[in-house]
Amino acid sequence: MFSFLAGFPVASCLIVSDSHPMQILTHNELARLTPPERLALISQLWDSLQDENVPLSLAQQAELDSRLASLDRDRREGVSWADLKSELARRCP
Repeated sequence: MFSFLAGFPVASCLIVSDSHPMQILTHNELARLTPPERLALISQLWDSLQDENVPLSLAQQAELDSRLASLDRDRREGVSWADLKSELARRCP
């Protein structure tokens, strides 16, 4: 019933195929899991999804596009580590 993920035992939730029913944890089984075990299970489920399985609202897509554009702008305007290190050495001898 338990497997290990990132050091936390996690109750297994088995999906065999479309032709076999999914084995779902009962409320009592979930309640017996510790908070770290539940978080590990959530992480395992989330990581199992593909991008196309997680639809975004128009507002979420717009925010994501804005952040990606900002990242690209910031990357072009950024300073290399060598330049920053030199600047710090000049300012703080």
